[in-house]
Amino acid sequence: MREHAGVTREELKHSAAVTVAILLALGLMAAWSVLIPGVDAWENIVVAVIGSLRLTGPVAAAFAAWVALRKRRALRGRPMSTWVALKAPLAIVVVVVGSFAATVLVLAIKTVLTDQAGRMSLSGLGMGMAGLALYSVIGWVAGWLIPHPLTPPVAGLACYGLFTWLAEGRTWADRLAPGTGEPYDLFQGLSGAAFLDQTLWLIGITAALLLGWAAVVTRQALVLAFALLAVLAAGTGVARLLTDPKPAAAQSIAYACQDWPITVCVHPGMRAGLTELGATFTKIASRLSGTPAAFTRVEQRPVADPLQPTGGLAQIHVPDLSAGFSDEAAYEYIESLAAKCSDSASGGYREIVMAWLRGEPLPGGPLPEQQYAAAWFSGLSEPQRREWLRMFYADFQACKLNSTHFGGGSGPVPVSAPNTVYPVYPTGGPEMSPQSWN
Repeated sequence: MREHAGVTREELKHSAAVTVAILLALGLMAAWSVLIPGVDAWENIVVAVIGSLRLTGPVAAAFAAWVALRKRRALRGRPMSTWVALKAPLAIVVVVVGSFAATVLVLAIKTVLTDQAGRMSLSGLGMGMAGLALYSVIGWVAGWLIPHPLTPPVAGLACYGLFTWLAEGRTWADRLAPGTGEPYDLFQGLSGAAFLDQTLWLIGITAALLLGWAAVVTRQALVLAFALLAVLAAGTGVARLLTDPKPAAAQSIAYACQDWPITVCVHPGMRAGLTELGATFTKIASRLSGTPAAFTRVEQRPVADPLQPTGGLAQIHVPDLSAGFSDEAAYEYIESLAAKCSDSASGGYREIVMAWLRGEPLPGGPLPEQQYAAAWFSGLSEPQRREWLRMFYADFQACKLNSTHFGGGSGPVPVSAPNTVYPVYPTGGPEMSPQSWN
C-alpha cells in the first residue's frame, strides 16, 4: 500500500470522496433554502449557490484542517520543497471547488428544463469558488499551526462565526465576505464588476495566506516575494470594492404579462404567479372601479421602491412566490392607498373601508358610532360602496372620515358587543340610495 507522507493514498481518496459527498449534500440543502421560492431565473441559482457557502465553507475549512494536522504529524519536521508543501492544500482546494461545481451542475440540470429568465453569472460563480478556496486555506493553515485534535471543528466554527459576522455587518467590511448582500431583489440584478472585484480580493488573500505559510515551512525567499505580490492583489481588490459603494441599480426588464381580465405584469422569473395575482387583483379592481384609485394594470416593482398608486396603475411588491404571496401583495397595495391614521377614531373608520377592499368582514370597532358605521356600510350594495368611495376618496386618504360619512352616525346600534364584525355582503337589509346617505 503506497503512502503519501505517512498517510495512505487510499485513505486520502476515501476522505476526499466523503468530503465531496458531504459538501454536495450540504450545498444543495443550503442552496435550496436560499432559493427565492417559485422564481425561475438564473440569478436565483447564482445567489443560492453563493449563499450555500455559509455551510459548505466551514465544512471545507474543517476538512482542510484535519488533513493539515495529519500531514504535519506524518512529516515529523522533515524539510519540504515548495511543490511538496503546496501540493496537498492545492489538492484540497480542487476537491472543495469541485463539490461547488457539482452543486451548480445539479441545480442547472433542473433549471435548463424550464424557461429561465436572466443569465448565468460566470463572475458570480467564480467568486463563489474563490470564497470556498479561502475557507479551505484558512482551515489548512490553522490545522498546520495548531496540530490538536480539536482544531478541525474549532476552525470550522471560527470560519462560520467570522464570515457570518462580516456578511451581516453594516459597514464596508461586509463586502469582504463572499456573498451577494441580503436581502436580494431580482430587479436589482447581479453586478459582474463587483463580483470580479470580490474575486480579486478573495484570490489575493487566499494566495497570500497559502504562500506565506509555504514561505515559513520551506524558508524560501522567492515564495515570500510571491506572497507579498498576492497581498498587493488583495489590497487592489479591496480598494476597488470600496471605491464603488453604490449597490447595483434596478434594471429595466421586459415584463411577463397576463392581459385578461386585467393586465398583470411581473418579473419574467415570476411568471408562474400571474394567474393567482390576476385573480386576486381583479377582485380589488372591481371594488375600486369608478373611484380615483381605479386601475386596469398591475405592475411589480423592486422591493426597495415605495408603492405609489397612480391613476390606472397598481404597483405591487412580490418578493417571492411562497404560499399566500398574492394575498400579501394585495394587503400591502391596499394599505398603500391611504396612510394609517394617528388617532384611533379616524383609524376605525379607515379600517371599515380597508376591510371592504380586502374582502374581509367589516370591523365593528370599540365605539358605538363605529359599530353603527360598519352596519350602515354593510347594508350598501357594491355599486353604492364604489360611489361612496368616489365621493369621499380624498377624506379617506387624509384620515378625515367620521360618523357623518356613514349615515350621519345617528340611529340605534345594531349590536352592542364592541368586537362585532359585519359581513361584506349581508343576506338582508335595506337598499340605501345615495340620496339617503346624508
